[in-house]
Amino acid sequence: MGARPEAITLVKNRIALAAALCAAAFAIVGARLAEVMIFDAAAPAALATASAPHPMRADLVDRNGLLIARDLPVSDLYASPKAFWDTSEAARALARTTGADETHLRAAFAPKTGYVLVQRALTPDMREAVMHLGLPGLTFEDRYKRFYPSGRTIAHAVGQVDSDDKGVSGLELGLNREITSAGSPVVLSFDMRVQYALQHEVEETARAFRTIAAGGIVMNVRTGEVLALASFPDYEPNSHQLGEGDSIRNRMTQDVYELGSIFKIFAFSEALEEHTVRLDETFEVGKPYKLSRYYIHDFERLGPTLTAAEVFAQSSNIGTAQIELRSGPLRQQPFLARMGLLAPLKTEVPEMAAPLYPRHWGEVEAATIAFGHGISVNPLAFVAAAASVVNGGTRVHPTFLKSDAVQDGDRVISEETSLTMRQLMRLVVNDEKGTGHMAQVPGYDIGGKTGTAEKAIDGRYSHTRQITSFVGVFPIGDPRYLVFAMFDEPKGNKASFGFATAGWTAAPAVGRVIARIAPLLGVPRNDTVAETAPIAVSAP
Repeated sequence: MGARPEAITLVKNRIALAAALCAAAFAIVGARLAEVMIFDAAAPAALATASAPHPMRADLVDRNGLLIARDLPVSDLYASPKAFWDTSEAARALARTTGADETHLRAAFAPKTGYVLVQRALTPDMREAVMHLGLPGLTFEDRYKRFYPSGRTIAHAVGQVDSDDKGVSGLELGLNREITSAGSPVVLSFDMRVQYALQHEVEETARAFRTIAAGGIVMNVRTGEVLALASFPDYEPNSHQLGEGDSIRNRMTQDVYELGSIFKIFAFSEALEEHTVRLDETFEVGKPYKLSRYYIHDFERLGPTLTAAEVFAQSSNIGTAQIELRSGPLRQQPFLARMGLLAPLKTEVPEMAAPLYPRHWGEVEAATIAFGHGISVNPLAFVAAAASVVNGGTRVHPTFLKSDAVQDGDRVISEETSLTMRQLMRLVVNDEKGTGHMAQVPGYDIGGKTGTAEKAIDGRYSHTRQITSFVGVFPIGDPRYLVFAMFDEPKGNKASFGFATAGWTAAPAVGRVIARIAPLLGVPRNDTVAETAPIAVSAP
């Protein structure tokens, strides 16, 4: 039995109506998308189409090719709330997928206007997960994000980039032109094996002696290359937020310190260069030395007299002041300037503090500067000057780029003076009474100098708050490498019998660094060197 004509007509009319409604719906959706993607004045033009990322920054690698920094492709995700049927559900889904804050997204989506940044730096996997949500009105802006595989280990020297991948600190800033124009990796002077060893030993010592800050440097004294630089507190460069106790301040370049007796290296270098002292002549050190209305003291009683060599090895302030005054301020100031200690240091790291020294430079100032008070320098400047003393007497300019070339700098002291200074520094470590004897390492010939400086607090020197440091050079007979460590306000512990001077804190730390890095750097062991191991670190 056939269908009635009226029924057939009714079905056709309903189909036509449904088709018309569907067409209208698609037209509305199309118009809506066109409004969102084309006519929305608040939408950035760069987001209307797939954006191309800016040029990549070159990799940073250590001297052995180990990766230090690299740009990785990421995407910033933007959303147009107008395209969402349910903004609350969209906020929930996007927060769950990207890690963005759901509450923030809900509030940002509520006005249903403009474009909203959902999350920065999505990885390719996260981007794919977002796309699987099937939400309309999403746009990805492609870019690169800098990644630092070693994290905190080398953060201060390498520095960081901002959210637009532009260098803002450290070598990322100082080498920005090279990094953005290089077609191949930029090779730095660092040896990450040495960096790990230095960072670990300095950090462990700082923890054991409960310091407020610490740092260290390893330098090739011939090429000026900085093989390692550590600064504490440190920070995580892969995050743009500092954690509790973190600091972006590079203590080895941005801060200046009165380093104390470690500065006697320059007083003795000057005296030997000017032939104002013989190492076998004696000086009275049994009582405080009066100079004008001031008295110069030693940390401990060292006997009625010491030879000049013993003054250095046992670190007598009284004896050093007498030796320096034979040259006087008029010769001391240009000597220190020649060593690079009175002007800001220039390296590839831009954050470099200028030294502080007295405007009036009389006899009192000359005497105190001789043993490291009254002048403040950044540690890297000190290290460069010390390297100039031990490398044969030529000026060293620190570099953070791999070079391998021996620097042909200006001569600052004679080879003879350099040789004598190396002998004195060996005495500091190898003499039983030497202040640095705890830096000894079995099989390695080391020379060095300790420094324990009272900190100036509110215009007066504190007897309880100190800066301790040690510079070690090996092999001291034919120097290749220098290791420096510094600790700010160390506190004595059981292992140090309550002492917190450089001989108990910095010297042993440097000894442990040398024991770890000497084999890595190809420095052969000499079994004729005394079998005396450095003191172990012990927590308080």
